Amino acid sequence: MTAVAELIAENHSFADLSVSAISERAGVGRSGFYFYFDSKYSVLAQMVGDAFAELDELTHYFAPRGEEETPEQFAHRMVGSAAASFAHNDPLMKACQEARITDPTIAGLLDDLTDVVIEKILKIAETEVKERGAQPISDDLPALVRSLVALTASTVSGDSSFVGRNTDPARAIATVETLWRVSLLGR
Repeated sequence: MTAVAELIAENHSFADLSVSAISERAGVGRSGFYFYFDSKYSVLAQMVGDAFAELDELTHYFAPRGEEETPEQFAHRMVGSAAASFAHNDPLMKACQEARITDPTIAGLLDDLTDVVIEKILKIAETEVKERGAQPISDDLPALVRSLVALTASTVSGDSSFVGRNTDPARAIATVETLWRVSLLGR
């Protein structure tokens, strides 16, 4: 898996990577590669799955907002954890975000994992509304959560449409945290 990350870091597009190139970089034969993985996409799925597992851990497994946790702290835990996970797994996650436009397999993989994250956050949002009186900006919680997750992913991946060119991404991340707090919790 390290070989794939190294090749992506060297600005090789995933679509252009061959099993031969990955095997050569890893120092194993093609048969050794296929012993562990079905395809180059299964390597990518494992790596992205590991990144999402890290996100799970950083968010405390998408735990609801704690009794003593302020809305600001909650928003920072969610968005800050995504930023930390993306940063730790860059350039893999950045390459995946870019490749999703042209590669339906990668898009499907990311969409499947994102759907899991959305379901977890949706449960938190529903709890906030029912038990804590949160007043989200929309009654359509699934659409709101999906929009916030997509905004967060694009921002933490450094998409210049969201963070700007040659600017401090921390400013955009702070804005996304505020959007989470105000949009989801109404505070």
